[in-house]
Amino acid sequence: MTHLLLIIIYIAFISMGLPDSLLGSAWPVMYKEFGMPVSYAGIISMIIAAGTIFSSLQSDRLEKSLGTGRVTSISVTITAIALAGFSFSHSFFVLCLWAVPYGLGAGSVDASLNNYIALHYANRHMNWLYCMWGIGASAGPYIMGYVLACGKNWSAGYGYISILQAFLSIILIIFLPLWKKTITCGKAACNPGSGKHLSLRQVIKIPGASEIMVTFFCYCALEQTAGLWAGSYLVLSKNIPAETAAGLAGLFFMGITAGRALSGFIAVKISCLKLVRIGQIVAFSGILMLFMPYGNIIPLIGLVIMGFGCAPVYPCIIHSTPRHFGADKSQSMIGVQMAAAYTGTCLMPFLFGLVANHYSASLFPLYLIIILVIMIIMHERALKKCAG
Repeated sequence: MTHLLLIIIYIAFISMGLPDSLLGSAWPVMYKEFGMPVSYAGIISMIIAAGTIFSSLQSDRLEKSLGTGRVTSISVTITAIALAGFSFSHSFFVLCLWAVPYGLGAGSVDASLNNYIALHYANRHMNWLYCMWGIGASAGPYIMGYVLACGKNWSAGYGYISILQAFLSIILIIFLPLWKKTITCGKAACNPGSGKHLSLRQVIKIPGASEIMVTFFCYCALEQTAGLWAGSYLVLSKNIPAETAAGLAGLFFMGITAGRALSGFIAVKISCLKLVRIGQIVAFSGILMLFMPYGNIIPLIGLVIMGFGCAPVYPCIIHSTPRHFGADKSQSMIGVQMAAAYTGTCLMPFLFGLVANHYSASLFPLYLIIILVIMIIMHERALKKCAG
């Protein structure tokens, strides 16, 4: 039963990834249809992120009252409904309304599943599970690009993804009883619902907590800015056709997917900390390639390498949370980390939209490299305080 539950969790991570990069791949077509400035993608992204921030902060309470299985099933179902709403939307205002449940469905499931995996499974599974997320995130732009290349509207792409998401939610509901089984972690049973609920103020007082929150803020700012604006960057700065760029925007997530698949095997012999540091160096190299003016191939390779470097960072830092902050505090801590991460998702892609709109989309690589440098500094500071 343990292995079957793990398969179900893998499916849940695929469903989490499917919607994450859709907006970025479709937006070069969507903003023209709605007659909106290109920067307005950041508004939708910000609304989605605001919903995830709220639900992430409630994840500890939801986990204790409903359990991880129910939280996961409900959240995926809500997301499927929101995606269907997107597919039927014919105005920017309606898109913004559907963005609310879109975000609410993502935050609590992210925090609950992350804590569950950190407590019950080895680091290699955390990397492989986020590889499944990457498969979903890579499939979204591919499906959207295929739909646009076939001459259909972006709404059809959202419709297909909503159907797939609904199918995955049905699978999760069917196998809901599996979550009631006792899973052991090491020598003692792990109970993700144990431990006192900590308020945001109490969490921030923990040594290293504020620094790790900034780390998560920067990571998701980097990942979501790249995912949301890579397509527009290719169209506006590299003059690649929109229907082609919709598919190529997924290269970043393909790099993440491949990197996490490899990290799962490497994690058996290399510590989480080494994987994070190696990933940061590789991501830095990938961003540098975006600066190079030698045609379109080098920047495309740079997107893949940047994703490859980002691959182990997020799952490895999450998996280290119970060890650095204590298993009794991990659900509260991860909930706040997710809230910080989605705050980065909320603000930074929107901010780059303003930069692209008022200055130039060509500043995309510079914007990313500044975020990455801040992330590296804050992560090292967090490690020193946790060790102290």
